[in-house]
Amino acid sequence: MASKRINFFLIVLSLIAPQAIVAADFRLPENPGDSLIGDKMSSGQSHPDEHFYTTAKEEDTLLDIARQFNLGQTEIILANPTVDRWLPKEGTRVRIPNARLLPNAPRKGVVINLPEYRMYYYSGDGSNTVTTHPISIGRLDWKTPLGKTRIATKTRNPTWTPPESIKREHAERGDFLPNVVPAGPDNPLGLYAMRLGVPGYLIHSTNKPFGVGMSVTHGCIRMYPEDIEKLFPRVSVGTDVYIVNQPIKVGWYKNTLYVEIHQTLTDEPAPYKTKLEQALDLIIKANNQELPVINGAALKGALERRDGRPVAIYTRLQDLTASQ
Repeated sequence: MASKRINFFLIVLSLIAPQAIVAADFRLPENPGDSLIGDKMSSGQSHPDEHFYTTAKEEDTLLDIARQFNLGQTEIILANPTVDRWLPKEGTRVRIPNARLLPNAPRKGVVINLPEYRMYYYSGDGSNTVTTHPISIGRLDWKTPLGKTRIATKTRNPTWTPPESIKREHAERGDFLPNVVPAGPDNPLGLYAMRLGVPGYLIHSTNKPFGVGMSVTHGCIRMYPEDIEKLFPRVSVGTDVYIVNQPIKVGWYKNTLYVEIHQTLTDEPAPYKTKLEQALDLIIKANNQELPVINGAALKGALERRDGRPVAIYTRLQDLTASQ
């Protein structure tokens, strides 16, 4: 009888629980030259300028909502600059980013764009999909390395041997780490770890999920426990990993050109003029080495907000004539 009550409770819970919402898996654009992905983008049922909102419940923090919708802390805060991260209040409308441009990197293996706090995984299994998850990256004084590497090893229930530099840092705060932290719920690596070809760096789970989407690590890549649990069996040893630093992304969706601006990973943000020049260079490269007549106000707004939202700045004329 007890087991029946439990099963009934689980069924009811599944019916009233929020649906999972912003997917982790997206169809790649039909046109290989396009780079905008998002919920239902491939079927033409959605558009990046159509904002998606959810409603905060009494017990929610903005970070709870971020995790539920496959977002990191920085991402959801930038999307909702006027909403209190700890007390959004019941009934508050919270904007959920539902589209993004793929980084300018090979579309295979794992691609990590540091300023975006996001990972992309191209399975190469013929499904024509990309999986994306929010991540944490290294602090300014413990930077995550850039460049191409690979998945060197994979470990379930890893132990953690903290290096002397990290042990000294913790000791200065009165937190004395053991030589080896055993596997389990208190292990900072969580239950899954994938060691990179760069010595000392891993992609791993975490026992502090609220830090996902921030620069808080000693250089490693952290993921939500539920995300790496799904990704871990899909990624094989030897998979290529590309770590890039692209705060400005430019790309097409059909005949419309989009720009996406993120915060830089430095203490001092680049001057507006520098960011504008960088964006224009990327726009020219994306448009066959020609500068199109862009929507200057839209570009200026994106550069000033730096909130990671894809913004349309130009539409090819043939797209307009085809629609007439």
